[in-house]
Amino acid sequence: MKKSSLSENILYNELKPSIAVLFETDTTKEIRIVFKKAQFMKEHKTSFPITVEIFEGAIDFGVNGTIYNLVKGDLVSLEASVPHDLVAKKDSIVRLTLSKLDTVERVIKVTES
Repeated sequence: MKKSSLSENILYNELKPSIAVLFETDTTKEIRIVFKKAQFMKEHKTSFPITVEIFEGAIDFGVNGTIYNLVKGDLVSLEASVPHDLVAKKDSIVRLTLSKLDTVERVIKVTES
């Protein structure tokens, strides 16, 4: 069993979203992304499917040019190679589920704009 918390030890970065690996399993990596209002992740795509959960706050989630207003409790999945971007409408906590084959470094690079 592995245990972590989306709501403990929250660290907001004033300059860019803060990324923390919560834990890894045999097939996935569970990541927490903490956004201050107006912080964003530029358009990018992945080589593997992902799942995104809005744990707290509100995010404008752009997919192929369409913006979806996601709020606390919303959960979305994307197949590989789908362009997407995120903008925090208020302070937010996002849970990202990556394939074990994907890298956290790739996610960090997306926040460095």
